[in-house]
Amino acid sequence: AIAALLMMHRIDAVIATNTTLARDAVAGLPNAAETGGLSGTPVRAASTQVIRTLAHHLKNEVPIIGVGGILSGQDAADKIAAGASLVQLYTGLIYRGPDLINACVRQLG
Repeated sequence: AIAALLMMHRIDAVIATNTTLARDAVAGLPNAAETGGLSGTPVRAASTQVIRTLAHHLKNEVPIIGVGGILSGQDAADKIAAGASLVQLYTGLIYRGPDLINACVRQLG
């Protein structure tokens, strides 16, 4: 339904995904009960799957900006392989610093 609406309304691009409220990936860890959006490594796999599913339905009609758990060049490559046209870095920049950009460029180059 989301893919059809994106195409019907001629949306220029879509960002997939963002933080999650789900805590399954951090169950049992200290601070797992904290509230608010969870980002970074715990959302990587689910985010990549959303990108893969969305790409399947969009059939290259709407570019996807892949977001969620990108902490290495390989993570960025995985988002592209799943169907993203671009990637957005945030949490990874906090933990890895600007060298994450170089790692992504090397991996994708």
